[in-house]
Amino acid sequence: MPRPRIVVGAALISADGSRVLAARRSAPAALAGRWEFPGGKVEDGESSEQALARELREELGVLAEAGRRLPGAAAVRPGLELHIWSARLIEGAPRPLQDHSELRWLTGRELLEVDWLEQDRFALPAVRELLARAAR
Repeated sequence: MPRPRIVVGAALISADGSRVLAARRSAPAALAGRWEFPGGKVEDGESSEQALARELREELGVLAEAGRRLPGAAAVRPGLELHIWSARLIEGAPRPLQDHSELRWLTGRELLEVDWLEQDRFALPAVRELLARAAR
């Protein structure tokens, strides 16, 4: 059985560590209106960290750096596996440039106030812990 292709998502943490960025899908139609951690497919010859930085530049217009991969993974569909990474914003203000209609910065308490895509939900406990650690 071939290894799945990796899709990376970014738990992009605010500069003060108190919030994470959520992006509302505008496409494809089956996913429109639901929320996710922004990102996309790792291309051939690219590391997960490089893919994450590229995807955030393309989708949000920001310069960001991957931190560490959060525990777990989820099947997006057969042959595609989602990995979520923490990431920090280096430069720019996120804007919904591609595939998203809205962005929201959420605190740990607000994480469940949006309708997350099923495949992104596995990362919510680890993201909540990242935000709680920053608040200490």
